[in-house]
Amino acid sequence: MISASKDMPVFNFSAESESMIIQVPKYFSYKETLHYLTRSTQECLHQVVSGEIYKVLVIDQQKILVRIKESGHSFLELKIVDGSDKSESMHRKAAEYTADWLDLTTDLDPFYQIANNDPILGSLTRKFEGLRIIGVPDLFEALTWAVIGQQINLAFAYTLKKRLVEAYGEKHVWAEQAFWTFPAPETIASLSAENLRELQFTGKKAEYVIGIAKLIADGKITKENLLRDRNVKGIEEKLLSIRGIGPWTANYCMMRCLRISSSFPFGDAALNKALQNAGFKERKLSREEMEEIFLPWSPWEAYAVFYFWRSLSKE
Repeated sequence: MISASKDMPVFNFSAESESMIIQVPKYFSYKETLHYLTRSTQECLHQVVSGEIYKVLVIDQQKILVRIKESGHSFLELKIVDGSDKSESMHRKAAEYTADWLDLTTDLDPFYQIANNDPILGSLTRKFEGLRIIGVPDLFEALTWAVIGQQINLAFAYTLKKRLVEAYGEKHVWAEQAFWTFPAPETIASLSAENLRELQFTGKKAEYVIGIAKLIADGKITKENLLRDRNVKGIEEKLLSIRGIGPWTANYCMMRCLRISSSFPFGDAALNKALQNAGFKERKLSREEMEEIFLPWSPWEAYAVFYFWRSLSKE
């Protein structure tokens, strides 16, 4: 399934407060969103302060710092707190980005109908109701993050990302706090593998990330071109043709960037552990065994995976 049913939330601009009010969809939990966004103290691309989310966005080649907070039970308030353009138009573009990032456009009714009739998945959706797949809208960031995460634990992956961002991203200072943007592919494309090895990337990962940066900087791979292929296998094959991208990396990107609800990162160690905790075989499951387990949840495998991952994290 290329994507679930999409429906952009209602945006209402408040001239009085100079902010955009975003109506959140059914099955949305701000609490679960914050839980995911605060899972690492090494995260450097957004900050959560007193329950409010701060993030620098680059829109129309302009940097803006937005603050997102809950406004009542059914709304979010987005405000540009720093930037030269605080117009309604810029607020709307920032709200559209936020809707993609926080997965506010997906109709989860069909997924919850399946989950509510399944004892295993249903126990997770009831416990974590409103959890959505927090995305990585930028293709270069998504692929780089997926490559960084190959064969290492999550804590060290965040450390490597932080080093990369602080070395080659752009810094934005507001209220004596530093905020960062992810490095541009053109910046990384100009580096040598040794530059990234200095950050403790392996030689192979350094080559992979630089290679991906060059492909994207040259326009040979774009998010739009990938999504033009309406066949999931076709998209996966295009991603697999990139050096350094295997099945896990491709499907992780398809899940969190391309929003393909049937994507499935086979071979994921954390997913295997979560399935064991749920009562499945206490050993590494084969791809065929995982496919059989997830078959009743088709075409919502990506969401099932996300809920199993959530089951591993502390409250």
